[in-house]
Amino acid sequence: MAQDALLITDLKKKYADGPEALKGVSLTVPAGDFFALLGPNGAGKTTIIGIVTGLVTKTSGTVSVFGIDTDEEPERTRSMIGLCGQEINFDPFMKPRDILVNQAGYYGIQRRIAIPRAEKLLNDLGLGDKFDQIGFKLSGGMKRRLMIARALIHEPKFLVLDEPTAGVDVELRRSMWEYLTTLTKGGITILLTTHYLEEAERLAKHVAIINKGEIVANGTMEEILALHDPSTSLGAGGYSGGKLEEIFIKLTSNNS
Repeated sequence: MAQDALLITDLKKKYADGPEALKGVSLTVPAGDFFALLGPNGAGKTTIIGIVTGLVTKTSGTVSVFGIDTDEEPERTRSMIGLCGQEINFDPFMKPRDILVNQAGYYGIQRRIAIPRAEKLLNDLGLGDKFDQIGFKLSGGMKRRLMIARALIHEPKFLVLDEPTAGVDVELRRSMWEYLTTLTKGGITILLTTHYLEEAERLAKHVAIINKGEIVANGTMEEILALHDPSTSLGAGGYSGGKLEEIFIKLTSNNS
C-alpha cells in the first residue's frame, strides 16, 4: 500500500497574544493525489502549509511527510517538498535560469545537473525564451510560472501550491493547470490552495474545507459535491455558482 504523502494529526497552532489559528486539524493527503485545501482568508490554510514546510512552529500535534515525522527529520522532509508560496519572492535582478540554478544549490545539486534541469523546466512552463531576461521584466503570469519552476528544481515528490494563480489571466491559468495535471500523472503529489473554486472542482481528487481553524468538510470531490442541496441554490432569481462554490459558502458562512 502506498505511503500517504502527508499525514496531519490533531494539529494546533496558537499565536502569541493572538488567535488559535488551528484547532486540532487532522488531514491525510494520499500519495500521487491532487488535493485541494480550501477556505476563506484567515481560515488556517497558510498556517498549515507553513507548519508542513517548516516555516511555522506548531503548538501541538504531529505532521509526517511520506511516513517521516517532520520534527524528527526536518531536513529530510523539507527536501521532499517543493513550495510555491503566495508572494513573489525571488531576486528581481536575477535571470530565471540563475534563479533556478541557485535554488538547486541549496539542495546540493551540482551546476552541471542544475542547468539543463532548469532549462527544461523553463521550457515546459513556457519560459524557454526568457532564460536570460531580468526577472523584474517578466509579466505577472511569467513570474508565477517561474515560482513553480523554482519549487520543482530539486525534483520534489510533494508540491505545495499556495494560491499559485492569483492575478493570472484565464488562458494562462488553464495552461498552468494542464502542466500541473501532467505532474500528478507522473507521480508527484500536489496540495493546492486556491480561491478559484471552479478550478479546484475540475482538478482535485480530494478536497478539504477549513473554516476558523477547523476542518468542516473532507473527502473525495464526489463526496463533497454530494453535499450540495439544489433547493438552497438561488437559481434564476439570483446568482447561482457552481456546486462546490455553493457548498463552500454554506459551510464557511455559518456562525460567522
